[in-house]
Amino acid sequence: MLLETEQSQVEAQGRMLNYITPHGKWSIHSTYGDNLRMMTLSRGNYPVWLNDKDAAEMGIADNDWVEVYNDNGVFVQRCTTSARIPRGTVFVYHATERTIGIPISPLRKQRAGMNNSLTRARLKPVLMSGGYAQFTYFFNYWGPTGVNRDTFVFVRRIDKPEF
Repeated sequence: MLLETEQSQVEAQGRMLNYITPHGKWSIHSTYGDNLRMMTLSRGNYPVWLNDKDAAEMGIADNDWVEVYNDNGVFVQRCTTSARIPRGTVFVYHATERTIGIPISPLRKQRAGMNNSLTRARLKPVLMSGGYAQFTYFFNYWGPTGVNRDTFVFVRRIDKPEF
């Protein structure tokens, strides 16, 4: 936990939560995620999901812009609040196509990335065993499954994102 938040703890103006990126909710393999039907279903973006009580305690309302960050990176997006999200948890569905509306992070002063900006690539060691010499492993390339779906982040509300 401390590895992803040591530096961010100093600048934190938000609350630390567990960050999980489940399988993409608004993706179709044969169609882009920015077509009219998919944008209608997803409010036109891939929101940050927060528990409604956690959000209220942080002064965040449904559809507010939030900044999610840790030492690995930053992600700025609108927030969806829901009682279905467990307390202390942030959900951002993965496999986002950030082709529309990528704001600049007020904290880091750079484009506010995507869901994987906050995670680190870690490999499952058991999937590298067995002497499979025909496989070549490169960063972000065909190889063993990564386990980069769980980390800790800080979340804070932002008033007006800059594009």
